[in-house]
Amino acid sequence: MEIPTVTSAPAGSFLLDVREDDEWAAGHAPQAVHIPLGELVARIDEVPRDRQVVAVCHSGGRSARATAFLCSQGVDAVNFAGGMLAWAAAGAPMQSSTGAPPVVY
Repeated sequence: MEIPTVTSAPAGSFLLDVREDDEWAAGHAPQAVHIPLGELVARIDEVPRDRQVVAVCHSGGRSARATAFLCSQGVDAVNFAGGMLAWAAAGAPMQSSTGAPPVVY
């Protein structure tokens, strides 16, 4: 299965961050929803089916797995190419949950 990929999050899409808690806390997109990859199967009902889901992780590997799973469940899902590394490099908005400036690691 070829994983559908995008290089930006289209307006109106649901941005799903599948990284671990510490990665999320260090820096994430303000509009993102956090569901770690390991919890995605159990929390699938939290993922909307009425709009496109853009999955993102650190560099694209975990979000590719999330995208494949979501597509297999009938969700219109795409992988964000380059992950949060690409997001940050593009200067897209970020925030942290730690009080420190947002970073991607």
